[in-house]
Amino acid sequence: TAMPTGYINGHITVNDPDAYQEYIVRDTPLIEAAGGKPLVRGGAADNAEGPDFARHVVFEFPDYEAAKALYYSEDYQEVARIRRENATSMIVLVEGV
Repeated sequence: TAMPTGYINGHITVNDPDAYQEYIVRDTPLIEAAGGKPLVRGGAADNAEGPDFARHVVFEFPDYEAAKALYYSEDYQEVARIRRENATSMIVLVEGV
């Protein structure tokens, strides 16, 4: 049987849009190289419950281990510093069904 897919879900409020662009430019090739594909990347959202974030993203990976390997990699963590410096975010790694 196939392994369950993996997801990285991000809930983000960008504080410095210009500086944040560097994060998007640099994280996209890392995500793609890890087999990730965007399912949600911005767009309209209704924060029906919980903390209010302005931007939401969902990336699907071939499996949960691939999502975790990307997120915890040195390359991604270096780029993630740009996000942390220019946005407030909550990132969740999730195993699919």
